[in-house]
Amino acid sequence: MAGTSRPPAGGRLLTGRTLSGRMLSGRARGAFVLRHLARFVISLVVLLVASFAMIHLIPGDPVRASLGPAAPVELIAARRAALGLDQPILSQLVSYVRNVLGGEFGTSFLSGEPVGRVIAERLPNTLALALLATVVALLVAVPLGMWAGVRTENGRNRGTEATFTSATGTAVAVPEFLYSIALVTVFAIGLGWFSPAGKSGPASYVLPILSLAIAPTAMIARISRVETLRELGTDYVRLARAKRLPAARLYVRHVLPNTLTATLTVGGLLLTGLIAGSVLVEYVFAWPGLGLRIVESITQKDYPVAQGVILVYGAIVLAVNLLVDLLLGVLDPTSALKES
Repeated sequence: MAGTSRPPAGGRLLTGRTLSGRMLSGRARGAFVLRHLARFVISLVVLLVASFAMIHLIPGDPVRASLGPAAPVELIAARRAALGLDQPILSQLVSYVRNVLGGEFGTSFLSGEPVGRVIAERLPNTLALALLATVVALLVAVPLGMWAGVRTENGRNRGTEATFTSATGTAVAVPEFLYSIALVTVFAIGLGWFSPAGKSGPASYVLPILSLAIAPTAMIARISRVETLRELGTDYVRLARAKRLPAARLYVRHVLPNTLTATLTVGGLLLTGLIAGSVLVEYVFAWPGLGLRIVESITQKDYPVAQGVILVYGAIVLAVNLLVDLLLGVLDPTSALKES
């Protein structure tokens, strides 16, 4: 039977995944990794060219737009020369790529501060929010989804199922910035439990992290429930129950590991979404991260800063996607076999 080929991942018997892992040769694994690395490099090249083109696709003169219409012609010409914008487009591209590869992202139009320094100062604050929100989402969503799966197995507890699906569906549909506004209104302004803005200690992390984590928690919980229901319907679970294996051991040691592939994959993809979604959350909470800085740079027409931040955001998203793909290849070698 098809189901009997997949006993618990925590046991000694070979699962479908471990069988495919043994079938997956070193050559196939190497080809799998090289394919994804090649895609990553190509995507980085496209991102680099797109970020370079950004400043040239802006209607009008970006230097004049940043300095204002009253700026003297001599100042505009000097600023263009300092930024290399008076050079041929190909020379600008070569210089831009060389500088980026060397860690140089240009200079702010307004402050004259190196963009690399701005990124180095603010990126840790953005990554801290995104990573902590991802951890919170996984720690809450996986047990919640498993509990909902066990409770609603075989169509039992229709009320629990309806409540779970309705609540998580609604939570996924609400944008992060609306959660931010609601949390500030209730817990910062109304109850006064937290500071409404800024980074001022561990307590200042709570509301931004909750704003980012609520929707991913609901999404991962839904996926975890579906995966749990699928595992509970397999033959090895029925056999374990027939042998009266303790429920805690069955769920934690056997069902949970086999549900984590899809859960962790989606969790990694949601991390990239959280990094991008942090822009509005940081703006609401005046959080000193890259999200707030990119909003300021766009509104102030500080294009080199916007260009550098967008490039870093894109590179992080591509890197996380690469790691997720490689992790999926380790946890579920059948994905590598299918690509082969």
